[in-house]
Amino acid sequence: MTPDERYMSRCIQLAQNGLGTTYPNPMVGSVIVHNDKIIGEGWHQQAGKPHAEVNAIASVQDVSMLKDATIYVSLEPCSHFGKTPPCSDLIIEKGIKKVVIGAVDPNPKVAGAGIRKLTEAGCEVVSGVLEQECSELNKRFFTFHSEKRPYIILKWAQSADGFLAPAQRSEQKPVWITNAHSKQLAHKMRANEQAILVGTQTVLDDNPSLTTRSWKGESPIRVILDRSLRIPRESKVFNKDAPTLILNDQTQSQEGHLHFEKVDFSENLASEVCRVLYEHQLQSLIVEGGAQTLQTFIDSNLWDEAWVFKGAIRFEKGITAPSLVSGAMQSERNVKGDILTIYKNNRL
Repeated sequence: MTPDERYMSRCIQLAQNGLGTTYPNPMVGSVIVHNDKIIGEGWHQQAGKPHAEVNAIASVQDVSMLKDATIYVSLEPCSHFGKTPPCSDLIIEKGIKKVVIGAVDPNPKVAGAGIRKLTEAGCEVVSGVLEQECSELNKRFFTFHSEKRPYIILKWAQSADGFLAPAQRSEQKPVWITNAHSKQLAHKMRANEQAILVGTQTVLDDNPSLTTRSWKGESPIRVILDRSLRIPRESKVFNKDAPTLILNDQTQSQEGHLHFEKVDFSENLASEVCRVLYEHQLQSLIVEGGAQTLQTFIDSNLWDEAWVFKGAIRFEKGITAPSLVSGAMQSERNVKGDILTIYKNNRL
């Protein structure tokens, strides 16, 4: 690993501290190096708060070193006024002469303008260092801006013999397939993403809350497919623990934290979901069930990752788990006896 790659790797490590807290902004990390020694570092912590470069510069104790230093940043410095001033202007103002960038920002408000501004001011700009890793860091942000849809993660739990639920489940609702450790990991996942979706039958069968309870963090926005508005209002998904989008073909209205969005269920439903969530500026979505809903996204090839938890329980018969015909396994881990396998879509 070259020195540039080593420092960029540290930028990525810092940026990951902002997972789940920077929306709608990307995660960004920055380090400042003088004579092969890190003299400052920072990351973007929350939308509306200072960006990574600002925090890194503010952490430098001897500002006179900045004129002979190099600043590393995992994503192209912004060049426009938003909730905070442009980071490229601050870099120029502080006299930093060399800027090393991981990935170019896909946001049309930036998209090369930051690099251009720095170059025109006389800065030496190096870009593309660990570019793939920096792009992966902000896969949600990049997908949202380049494909005009949220980054989609399919998630389900299945029995050891490949079923989502037993044939009969009157004895227990919901039927737990995995252990408490897997549940905690699933709630951590919720805290990292902006929205979570289930279909009508899942709500009727299981009455889920879809909130983050076993991990510290914000609950995602709940997205419910309820074509004919069959779900009873006393269901947990309608409580005030999180905002809820109800996608239906009956009405377009709002009742406090409940947003009823009218969509065409006769069209490609997965695409309709993506359209609505893009309009709501939601960059990531967990599709949690049920079988028909998951299969809808698989058949439309509108998914990016799949998290499949396999428990030790066996059902012998029941609702069969979906099949990922275009999925490539990325990793597998043991969660105290459960097996979590993560797949990525082959088209990526």
